[in-house]
Amino acid sequence: MDFIFARPDSKAAAAALEVCHEYAEPWLLNHSLRAYSLAVAYAADVDIAHDRELLYVAALLHDLALTPPFDSHTLPYEEASGHVAWVFAAGAGWGRVRRDRLAEVIVRHLRDEVPAEVDPESHLLQVAVAADVSGRGLGRFAQQVKDDVVTRYPRLGFVDAFLARARDQAERKPHCAAAGLVRDGWARQVTGNPLDAPGR
Repeated sequence: MDFIFARPDSKAAAAALEVCHEYAEPWLLNHSLRAYSLAVAYAADVDIAHDRELLYVAALLHDLALTPPFDSHTLPYEEASGHVAWVFAAGAGWGRVRRDRLAEVIVRHLRDEVPAEVDPESHLLQVAVAADVSGRGLGRFAQQVKDDVVTRYPRLGFVDAFLARARDQAERKPHCAAAGLVRDGWARQVTGNPLDAPGR
């Protein structure tokens, strides 16, 4: 099971981790790392071929616009995160097509579900983030996987911190996807996520 924690062997992957360490608070850094590990575990379980480097960088950078240095007062945070990732990828030497794909995967993680056969990286990130944030689809994962991921990357007060950022986004940008989730009572799912059961 150690493969789900292994970072792709590339300069871009190492730099994405460094950026996330620098700018994301520990609770948000661990969320990003859990998202990648859950995505890889799910991909292995259902045999979804994917670009591991692209998925890793997207997972590490997908919420950077929830941090004060990258917060946008006009764009939804997933779109702002996509722009940040695009700039990062340009600095990493990725070509324009690959930079566009990275931004697309990040934006799509908060959009309508994408089938794996259409866009495997977006599908995997959607599945993993939904499971980690609200517990949706947690039944797809073996208990050992869930236990190992939370043990390796503890929650560290994730629920309260994440909901505070999401509600702030919703209040300032009432037409964004986060605002729609907040209006639909999504916070109840987040606070009831089994990953935050007592003892975790």
